[in-house]
Amino acid sequence: MKKTLFDKIWDTHVVSTVQEGPTQLYIDRMYCHEVTSPQAFDGMRKRGLKVFRPEQITCMPDHNIPTIHQESPIEDPISKKQVDTLTKNALDFGLTHYQMGHEKNGIIHVVGPENGLSLPGMTMVCGDSHTSTHGALGAVAFGIGTSEVEMVLATQCVFQSRPKTMRINIVGKLNPGVTSKDLALYVIAKVTTGGATGYFVEYAGEAIEALSMEQRLTVCNLSIEMGARGGLVAPDEITFSYLKGREFAPKGEEWEKAVAKWKELKSDEGAVFDKEVTFDAADIDPMVTYGTNPGMGMGINDSIPSLDSIDEASQISFVKSLDYMGYKPGEKIMGKAIDYVFLGSCTNGRIEDFRIFADYVKGKKKADNITVWLVPGSWAVDKQIKAEGLDKVLIEAGFQLRQPGCSACLAMNDDKVPAGKYAVSTSNRNFEGRQGPGARTILAGPLVAAAAAVTGRITDPRI
Repeated sequence: MKKTLFDKIWDTHVVSTVQEGPTQLYIDRMYCHEVTSPQAFDGMRKRGLKVFRPEQITCMPDHNIPTIHQESPIEDPISKKQVDTLTKNALDFGLTHYQMGHEKNGIIHVVGPENGLSLPGMTMVCGDSHTSTHGALGAVAFGIGTSEVEMVLATQCVFQSRPKTMRINIVGKLNPGVTSKDLALYVIAKVTTGGATGYFVEYAGEAIEALSMEQRLTVCNLSIEMGARGGLVAPDEITFSYLKGREFAPKGEEWEKAVAKWKELKSDEGAVFDKEVTFDAADIDPMVTYGTNPGMGMGINDSIPSLDSIDEASQISFVKSLDYMGYKPGEKIMGKAIDYVFLGSCTNGRIEDFRIFADYVKGKKKADNITVWLVPGSWAVDKQIKAEGLDKVLIEAGFQLRQPGCSACLAMNDDKVPAGKYAVSTSNRNFEGRQGPGARTILAGPLVAAAAAVTGRITDPRI
């Protein structure tokens, strides 16, 4: 029987299946951060349980940590309590913990791949929806709830209903000035925020195969924004080259054995997916969002849809969304003034994103009216930025580098966009208040963010 890549990984991790019910799935690695794990650890204590396989759990704070003055105690009492609680839980249960300031600290979905903790063929979970990021390595990775976090801590297994499969093909080549973030926002706009609900998505096609590992991580990160359970890309030479030599990746003879095994991780020719869609890379322009969900996206030179182009059932929410953003149906947002720019998050906080941003702003100056937060996804990214001299380029252009963390992606720390202000953000969600109460978020890629930071407006970086 011909199998998809998802089927191959899932099937080799099935422990048991409840008749007409969920699958008991073995989990190779779980990541824990400070927000969704406290109740899970409390549940373990109440039941007098130990973590079943502690070597397969990695903990680190990322959501609540500040991005300046990390050498000082966290001032916000709620954030401090959450971070301190994770420290205690990791210590009490004997788990690997990369605390704030540790050289391996950062956003958990950035740190995992860059250290070789995430590998092809694995099943991976975290109490965070953007766990889908790790699927870029050719893995089945998905977010779980707090009760499921406890389940994995206790058994290294989780009960899950088997998702359906979808393949999204991107044929042809991306145009100059179009990033992987633009590709992902384009797909979400076409598929819609609910169009992949219940599916696990495999990305394929010439445009996907040409993406670097970091670009694939961006695409898979955003799978959840169209309702998918997760996303993945078949591992290939780009994957192997990225992983080779990383700290926790196999070494020597074990590496050769692993690569031989990983080369089998691809959908069989003729494997049938429950749903399959195809897009042409040539149709994709730099993207921006105009509303309050990631599916409300358009090419940067396009106009916001007119009200009569929206189906009647969605018109009320469409108008409400535009009212929140201060926009009107049919207008362009190209050239509109903005107040903040955020480069970072588990979507676009990697070294390639900073290279793109720095390359654009080199020889230019930051717009006077703009507040810009440049936040590396990890201390390893921060180190590489400095090693490549990108920090000097940024400083000369009037920018300042902050310290690693989730930052303004979700405003659980001090990096909050004020009410009514507009932020061009490379993060993953533009929900109402996501970046701060009343904040207005325009999602974009690092190149559009760089152009906005220099001009103070929504600007096509190709011009």
